[in-house]
Amino acid sequence: MKITRRHAIAATAALGLTPYIARAQSFPSKSIRLVVPYSAGGGADTTARLIAPKLQEALGQTIVVDNKPGAGGMIGDEIVAKAAPDGHTLLIGAFAHAVNPALFAKMAFRTPEDFAPVSLLVTVPELLVITPSHPAKTVAELVALAKAQPGKLSYASSGNGSAQHLAAELFKMRTGT
Repeated sequence: MKITRRHAIAATAALGLTPYIARAQSFPSKSIRLVVPYSAGGGADTTARLIAPKLQEALGQTIVVDNKPGAGGMIGDEIVAKAAPDGHTLLIGAFAHAVNPALFAKMAFRTPEDFAPVSLLVTVPELLVITPSHPAKTVAELVALAKAQPGKLSYASSGNGSAQHLAAELFKMRTGT
C-alpha cells in the first residue's frame, strides 16, 4: 500500500485525538500513617508496632505508628475516615470499630462506608477463666451454680460493648444463666 499525503495527514490528525497515556503513580509515594485508636501498650498498639517494620521493609517507606485514643476508638477512627483516600493513612481496627455503630446513635463517620478493609491481622480467642478456689471446676458446674444462684455470680470485661462483654452476654444467653 502506497502512503499518500492524505493518509499521512489523517494519521497525524488521529494521533492528536488519542488520549495521553497516564502513568500509574508509584505507591506509596510518602510515609504511611498507621493510626491506632487506643493507648500505647495495648493489643492493637502491640500489633501495629510488630507489623510496622515489616510493612516498611516491604513498601520501602516509613511507617509512623500514631496512637489516637479516646471515645472507645472513635477519635482514631474519625481521623482515618476524614483522611485523604490515598492509602497513606491506615487504621488498626478492632472489635469496637464494628460494635460502635450499634452503641452510639451519632458518630462523625459511617462504618463501613468510610472504610475499606485491607487485611485481617490477628484473631483473639475469648477465654472463660475462674479462680482455682471457686467450687465450680468445669463449665457445666459453673452453669449449674449460676442457675442455682441467679444474680450471685459476676464477671469482668474490658467495658460495655467490648468483645469480652459481648462474649459473656452470649454465654449467659446460650446457657440460660
